[in-house]
Amino acid sequence: MGKGQELYKRAKKLIPGGTQLLSKRPEMFLPDQWPAYYSRAKGVQVWDLDGRSYTDMSIMGVGACILGYADPDVDAAAHRAIDCGTQCTLNCPEEVELAELLLELHPWAEMVRYARTGGEAAAIAIRLARGATGRDKVAICGYHGWHDWYLAANLGDGSALDAQLLPGLEPAGVPRALRGSALTFPYGDRESFERLAAEHGQSLAAIIMEPARGHEASLDFLKGIRAKAQQLGAVLIFDEITSGFRMCCGGIHLRYGVEPDLAVFAKSMSNGYPMAAVVGRREVMEVAQRSFISSTNWTERIGPAAALATIRKYRRCQVDEHIIHIGSQMQSLWWNLSDETGLAIRVGGLPTLSHFEIKGVEGNDPLALRTLFTQLMLERGYLAWCQFKPSYAHRQEHLAAYRISCREVFAIIHRAIEQRTVAKMLKGPISHAGFRRLVS
Repeated sequence: MGKGQELYKRAKKLIPGGTQLLSKRPEMFLPDQWPAYYSRAKGVQVWDLDGRSYTDMSIMGVGACILGYADPDVDAAAHRAIDCGTQCTLNCPEEVELAELLLELHPWAEMVRYARTGGEAAAIAIRLARGATGRDKVAICGYHGWHDWYLAANLGDGSALDAQLLPGLEPAGVPRALRGSALTFPYGDRESFERLAAEHGQSLAAIIMEPARGHEASLDFLKGIRAKAQQLGAVLIFDEITSGFRMCCGGIHLRYGVEPDLAVFAKSMSNGYPMAAVVGRREVMEVAQRSFISSTNWTERIGPAAALATIRKYRRCQVDEHIIHIGSQMQSLWWNLSDETGLAIRVGGLPTLSHFEIKGVEGNDPLALRTLFTQLMLERGYLAWCQFKPSYAHRQEHLAAYRISCREVFAIIHRAIEQRTVAKMLKGPISHAGFRRLVS
């Protein structure tokens, strides 16, 4: 057991759940073996607390570090902001520059407000929509954070968020008075949405959805939602916290020509520095003047400076073209190695949000197979999982080296399935499923 796992044992006694983010808990990857903590990171290399180096071919800071870790241009901008003072009685000019840049990228929008996390930004958008319409109910399609307005979906139906968040989630601490205020519908299911609209349409303040995530958007579906929102007088919100800057510079909705009333950004817009934004139409955004939406730390300087540097480099280097290319190659690599080794897999996702699943056969738990993959790749010097979020720092040499190790591992797993030795090969517990509550 390394220093990281020892530290994680201490953390679980001090921090509920052990970490601040579900998606970074070691149990999600490789219980009792995942390094858990890093000492430094640069490009696509990560060093643990024992000084071991790994190549990150997994989620790159949960998708936040789209340029790679410690990008020199973004870090230089952050250092300048620090040198000039990160907080002051006056406001930083970068927030005006960033607003102009975001509106240039999204010409349908007219105003911008900032936060520092995606969940905050989504909550701001919902407040604005409710204020603009005078209505309370929200139609939900996707994952939108941890706030009360969202988790309220499970107050009436405990399984409402099963497919979007955590199966069986108990919304502990969410006021019961919010029951019936959040209503879910599946992506692409027009009939389900139409039923929801027919029953609740006149009381809908907002329709919030991820325009695309697991695959390219259904244009007809998006256009239908847009038209219905207009008809009902509801605010259409596109949650671009994950999808933003993954397939183009700005929101992925720009690829489809469907314009929301509000769009929410975080993660990739600032390459790992805390920053989030809501962009939208003036008549909705100005509700912020009639409500109270305000925070001291939304006025610090580092976030806007990092976002400006990230977006400018993204445009200058055509980062979208690079990460789409790398992600597409990774998907082809997985398929080809499946053919070469005989290991049956499914590959899916957008090229920049790729994932694969090892097909289980009788007697083999798919989670055990995934755990074995991560274990064997870690032994070969990779942070590797069932997902891959490419960054600008990923290059052909990283894919070539990964391919060699991945081929070895696929072949080993295929033999283990045939010989029914998967369980024996695991050196620790099976990993937890994505977005499931973890037991301490």
